Amino acid sequence: MHATLVLGKQGRLVIPAEVRTALGLSAGDRLHLHVSGPRLVLERQQDAVAELRQLGAGLPKGRSLVDELLAERRLAASTE
Repeated sequence: MHATLVLGKQGRLVIPAEVRTALGLSAGDRLHLHVSGPRLVLERQQDAVAELRQLGAGLPKGRSLVDELLAERRLAASTE
């Protein structure tokens, strides 16, 4: 699906109705915007959270990234 949007005077964009319907968006939905190179990416917050959870799903259950980060920081601090 493709759509051309026009940026309004106050920086507002209107997402066409057919796109909102296809994505299940409705008034009041919160969207997360991030810049990826020259692109603007809009996504629902719950979709962004689901994507982050998928990234973490591949980690072994007993692995703690927090513990690893703390160990790295302690090592760096002790060598300064």
